[in-house]
Order: sequence, then structure tokens, then C-alpha cells
Amino acid sequence: MSIACYENLSENIVKSFKLDTKNTSYVIGVVDEEQFLGHMYYGARLNDYHLAHILRINEAPFVPTKNNRDRGSFLDSFPMEYPAHGLGDYREDCIRIETKTGNMGLSMNYISHKITSGKPALAGLPATFGTEDECSSLEILCEDSHTGLQAALLYTVFEDVDIITRSVRVINAGKDTVYLTKVFSACLDMDNKDFEAISLHGSWARERCIQKTPVGHGKFSVESTRGKSSHQDHPFMAIQTKGTTQECGEVYAMNFVYSGNFKAMVQNDQFDQIRMVMGIHPDGFKWKLNPGSEFQAPEVVMVYSDEGLGKMTRTFHDFYRNHLIRGEYKDKKRPILINNWEATYFDFNTEKLIAIAKQASELGIEMLVMDDGWFGNRCDDNRALGDWIVNEEKISGGLKYLVDEVNKLGMKFGIWFEPEMISPDSDLYRAHPDWAIAIPGRVGTRSRNQYVLDLSRRDVLDYTYESIAKILRSANIEYVKWDMNRELTDLGSAVLPTDQMGELYHRYVLGVYELQDRMMKEFPYLLVENCSGGGARFDPGMLYYSPQIWSSDDTDAVERLRIQEGTALIYPLSAMGAHVSDCPNHTVGRVTPFETRGYVALAGTFGYELDVTKIPAEDRAMIPEQVAMYHKYNDLVREGDYYRIASYSENNYYDCYGVVSKDKKEALFTFVQVINRANYHSRRIFLKGLDPEKRYAIEGEEGTYTGDVLMKAGYLIQNPWGDFKGRLIHLTEA
Repeated sequence: MSIACYENLSENIVKSFKLDTKNTSYVIGVVDEEQFLGHMYYGARLNDYHLAHILRINEAPFVPTKNNRDRGSFLDSFPMEYPAHGLGDYREDCIRIETKTGNMGLSMNYISHKITSGKPALAGLPATFGTEDECSSLEILCEDSHTGLQAALLYTVFEDVDIITRSVRVINAGKDTVYLTKVFSACLDMDNKDFEAISLHGSWARERCIQKTPVGHGKFSVESTRGKSSHQDHPFMAIQTKGTTQECGEVYAMNFVYSGNFKAMVQNDQFDQIRMVMGIHPDGFKWKLNPGSEFQAPEVVMVYSDEGLGKMTRTFHDFYRNHLIRGEYKDKKRPILINNWEATYFDFNTEKLIAIAKQASELGIEMLVMDDGWFGNRCDDNRALGDWIVNEEKISGGLKYLVDEVNKLGMKFGIWFEPEMISPDSDLYRAHPDWAIAIPGRVGTRSRNQYVLDLSRRDVLDYTYESIAKILRSANIEYVKWDMNRELTDLGSAVLPTDQMGELYHRYVLGVYELQDRMMKEFPYLLVENCSGGGARFDPGMLYYSPQIWSSDDTDAVERLRIQEGTALIYPLSAMGAHVSDCPNHTVGRVTPFETRGYVALAGTFGYELDVTKIPAEDRAMIPEQVAMYHKYNDLVREGDYYRIASYSENNYYDCYGVVSKDKKEALFTFVQVINRANYHSRRIFLKGLDPEKRYAIEGEEGTYTGDVLMKAGYLIQNPWGDFKGRLIHLTEA
């Protein structure tokens, strides 16, 4: 088993736990008679477990049983495994409460543990999974003796993929009701190594841009209080040693399996010690815990790499492909779809959709997706959300007729929903205005002229599910695009008691998860693509319910280079919704070659977002070639190891990345020249991930090269003439 417990390692170490993956070790110590839980080590795998000296408990300020006059100094410097609030640790804490008397102090000390094979599910939450042969779990039960509050710290070790996951379950084992006002899921304390923080920032249409920030004294955080993981920040943080590259350097990374408010933070304290934490954002959070009740916090996925960012990325990719993504399309090629949104917006009818489908089917496209505008009186984005009834003035003959006609063309059919929203101008709102999240008496904040349904309510949740399920039962629908186009504001529920109003944010997210889980169970064959105004809810929580997520509403090939680079830093290419769209691009107005648009979309799920009946003939003629390209390379793109060669966001001229098959017999590298340079010789790129001993043939060229030569001496690419030009470099073992 990859988890071991060792007793009485030294005078003050009561016991320690060593968690081993193939290449990493994580070590926890129980210290002193009070049984403080301390973090000892996380890093490259250790053969030994004698780490008592790491905790510095034999130097001032010493443990409280030896020097209680300086208990506060001990608490403010000891590397805590799960730090609590209010007793002397002034760094960022992980758990806070309010008692009936208004007190907030806590000390979470070890009382017991258990080690098991496999991994338990987390009630009501998405979480990674594994069999008893793939993982093992350690649960450490801590307790505050004064209040009786307990925290069960769960660690699961996925040995073969170098992953440790963490979550926390809080139990009120006391006699009085308490209110949880903060509960983070993971903490990592260590000495500073001149770290830089890596985060992903953005906005609508420019999500997940990579940012590197020196970790100075004080706190650096990324967070969302928008009710979703957001366009602006991302529930991910890593710290890396200075000078880390794709191939070398140490990286410690956390990713939050949650789709609501979050906070990720790194702090450098007075002693040059680092604390890194992640969990539900405490702003607006207050959870009532009656005696005997529990609160389950979401999961954090942790990765350590001593082989740079590339190893971190490939570890996340393998783990999410095998231990988070589920369902019919988990390991399956996705159908090439065409979505009518940028083709028609709200101006479509049955005849128009069938015309698009006929042309698309002749070109090899495999699915038609009908986007927003098919229901109620939805002629624009100001009305009808919540009225999930087919508008038969637009969809003449009804939905089943349209779907059947598309199926006759040999194509699948998909549909768009925004189930979490309600328009003030809708039959649903007129009948149930109290179903919207709102503060009584206050003018509601509209966004996109819509409100958010109160999914903390059972009646709203059940109505919403039946509304969408009724549509899905009515015809042969095989794909759902699930959208969510605004943030949460005006936090108020017509049914939650006053002292539970601080639960609304989290209960809302739990409602979203329940809706999607019910849909998966009733319609297991569905391909679901989550979306939130583009990429505002591209997170591991959503990946648990859908194998792909729309990366961004910005489909411009050049902008997508940055967006997809940041996304692929953590998430597998198979998860990234990516389409070829029309030009001038509808978001930025840029014109790029149709060929290049196809190359960039190939690094994702691949599809089309245009009116295929209206695009230039030369572009239309290229679609069968792109369809063939997708079918030729998708298994490799979906399953292979990802390598970043060059970053346009760093060099301003070109982008290059590749995927290499697990057996290293095949590879595909994509090169995109964004800006050409005059009087410039051929560009040398250094390929990665190949077998140095194998010989490779490059498609379209004579001769062969060893992997050693291509990686160390490089490969020359002649400068294409013009901007925004791309090229695929396909290698096979000779």
C-alpha cells in the first residue's frame, strides 16, 4: 500500500504518515502531547521516513509542553497541516466558526486515523475516482476539544499517476449548533525556495491567460465571488522555483474540483515560510451545523513535479482523462458538429437549419447543433428563458420532425439550453417571480436582461429538470450544450431561513450538480458540453459531468492560441471545445486563413461555427480535407502526451505545441506563425517527447531523423509568407 503510518519517531513525534506515489512523497507528522498535525514534506519520492528534524521542534520556540509561555510563537511558525483560526496562528487559516456565544477560536488536533483501499465518493459533489487497485486513502480525524467540532481530512494517493487529492468533512460532534464561516480544502506549508506563483487570469473572450508573479512577503490570491469559477480568475494555483521551464524546475500545483466561489492563495510570512491554501471563498459563506450534522468541502487535486511545467501538465491530463471524466464519450472520438449560433443568431427556422445540415452532411460534418432561440417567444436575448417549450412558428412541424430530418441526412442532432436562468419577460417568471434569486424590496440586478433561478429550492430544481428532460425525451437528441450566461447577485432566497442565507451560494452549485447528474443518469448516451458565456465555468467540477467544455466565445484563431495554451496547462485537449468560425471573426474582426483556423481547432474537440451555405467556395472546399484531418489525428490528439514547444504569448511571433503517442511511435506538432518577419531565415524548433533512439519519418518529406536529432539539434521550418500561417508536422516511426 502507498500509505504507511510510523509510530514514535522521536521524543516529540507521536507518529507520522508517509504517502507515496511513483515519483513523489508526502509526509505528515503528529507532534507533542497535544497532537498537533504538522506538514513535514512534499516533493520527490523519499526512501526514508525519518524526517523529525524538518519540523524544527527541537529549537525555539519549542512545543507547548516544553515552553507554554511562547505557545503563540509556536502556533505562528509551526507548519500546520490544517490551520485553524483565532488561537495564535496569524497566517491564512483554513477553518473558522462562530459559536452561539460569538467565539471563533479553534485548534484542530489529531485524534485518530484510518487507511483504506480505493476512494470514497463525496456526497453531492463531483470528485475524482479510482478502483481499490488504483488508489488508497488516508482519513485523519482532528478535533477541537473545546467545541467538539471535528475535521476529517481525506487524502487519496493515486500512485501510478503521481497525484494526491485532498478534501475535508466537518462534523459537529458537540452539543451546540455552530456556524461554519470558512472551510478550505487543502493547505501546504513549506520553506520558501524563491517561488513564483502561476495563475490564470482573463475576462470574457480572453480566458485563462498565464501569469507568473514573484512570491514576495504578504499574500497573493486569485478568487471568485461571482457564483461560478469565472472568466476573471481560475480555481488553479501553482508555485514554481525560479527559472523553472517546461523541462526542469520544481512545481507545486493545486486545482479545485468546484464550480462556484473559490479562493486560492499563497503567503510568504515573516520567517520566509510559504503557505498555500485553496477552498470555497469565505465571503458570503456561512453554513449552519447542528449537532450531529456534517459539511463536505470539495476536493483539491495536488501535483508535484521536479521536471518542470511540462510534467505537471501531462500529470493533470492523464489524471483527468482517467479519473475525472466519465460517461459514453470518456474515451471516444467526438462527432464533428456545426453550431448555428454565429451562422444565424436568433434568425432561423426549420428550413434554414435543414439547409445548413444538408450542406454540412455533404462535406462530412456529423452533427447539427441548434443553439439559442428555439423556445418560447425567444426572438432575442431579452426574453423567454425558463419557457422551455418549442416555438413551432420557428420550428415548423415540431422538434421531432426537425430532428428526424437531420437524422435522415446521416447526422446527429444537438440542442442548446440555459436551464439555470429566468427572464423577467417569461411565462415562468410571471407565474413564479419568487423562483428567482433576489433580495426582497430591492431592484434586482439584471445581466443580459436575466435573473438566476434559486436552485437551492427543491420545487425549482425539480421543475427545471423536468422542463429540459421533457424536451430530451421528445426526440432523438444526442448532444446538449449547457450554458450559463451571468454571475450571481442579489443573494436572497424566498425559502431559506434567515440564519441559513449564507448557504445559498453553495446550495446553488449543489443544485447545478444535481441537475447535471440526473441528466447523465436518465440520458447516459448524451454528449454534454458545458459552457458559461464561453469559458467562465471551465473547471474540474464541470468536467465530472461533461467530457468537454466550451473554451471561450472568442473563436479567433490567434486569440485561441493564448486561450488554449492556458487551458491546456491543466486540462486535456479532449476537454477543450474548439471550432472553426467565419471571418472577419465575430469577436475581434480579424481575418485568418481557413486552413489555420482548422489547425488551431484541431487542438480541441473540433467543429464549425458558421453558415456553411454562405462561406467562400474555396473555404467550403477545404472542409472535407479538415474532416479527414480530424479523423486521421484525433485519437493521437485526444490520448497523446502534450508538449509545449514555444509560446506566442511570450515571443509575440509564433506558437508551437505537439502531442506524442504513449508508445512514442507517432507525433503531431502544430506550428502557427502569427506575425512574419522580413529578412529572417528559417526558424529552428526543438521537438519534445520523442524517443531519442527511434527514427522518424516526417510526412511529405524524404529521409528520416532520430528523435535525438530532432530534440537536440532541432528541425527547421521555412518562414511562411504572410501572417497567421500554420503547418502540421506529422512524425511516424520509420
